[in-house]
Amino acid sequence: GRLALRLLEPTEGQVIFDNRDLTVYTKEELRRLRSRMQVIFQDPMASLNPRMTLADAVAHPLRIHHPDKIEDQEQIVHDVFEDVGLIPPQNYLNKYPHQISGGQRQRVVIARALVTEPDLILADEPIAMADVSVRALLLDLMKRLKEEHNLTYLFITHDLATAKYICDRIGVMYLGKMVEVGTLEQVYSKPIHPYTQALMAAVPIPDPTRRRTQPLPQGEIPSPINPPSGCRFHPRCSYAEDICGRDEPELKEIDADHTVACHFAERFV
Repeated sequence: GRLALRLLEPTEGQVIFDNRDLTVYTKEELRRLRSRMQVIFQDPMASLNPRMTLADAVAHPLRIHHPDKIEDQEQIVHDVFEDVGLIPPQNYLNKYPHQISGGQRQRVVIARALVTEPDLILADEPIAMADVSVRALLLDLMKRLKEEHNLTYLFITHDLATAKYICDRIGVMYLGKMVEVGTLEQVYSKPIHPYTQALMAAVPIPDPTRRRTQPLPQGEIPSPINPPSGCRFHPRCSYAEDICGRDEPELKEIDADHTVACHFAERFV
């Protein structure tokens, strides 16, 4: 996630945004672009300055990226608090992060991401730190904001149910490599890569009379620092052959908008 926004410098590859490679942007070009790319971190308490009021925290990116809107800052912050459900805003604006609940803190972080009117929001496990009772509310909020503000989310999650609810397209990653990318319907209804199939098979089945038909991966997850040669999933894959441990498969198109990195992808179509 940090690499996608160039908060960390990549050692190889490309990051394409608005048909341009972000890795070749200068610092000044990136600074001008930042208002269009915002982030929602996993831990709202860690990402909010404990010495700043909530109003100051949300207004901070506005002062940096849109100094021309300083005169309207108070109204803009008031409106964005209403937008994320912190109502009435005057009950929250002058509070500090420790004075509100975890779910409310995450709403403040969402408001801070919205205030510059971005095109892209990178959401890194945005509901993971919230209580179970408020996770659905936060997801509903993010889904509504996505539609109302015409946002694109790059939503990072390990929760399949969350991905299914919020995403239009899904990329499945294993040990730092993308193994399958497709529309929500393609990945959920017809997963092709053995790892994607295993993820879907691992979802608990509430009916005790049903039995799993898909074999689950065996063995331990290898180290991402020292990954296996070839296909990174091959030590745990039931379908692996010699070529899987020798050659790394490339992402190839199996169907329109559906790509898979597997030597034997055609077998599972």
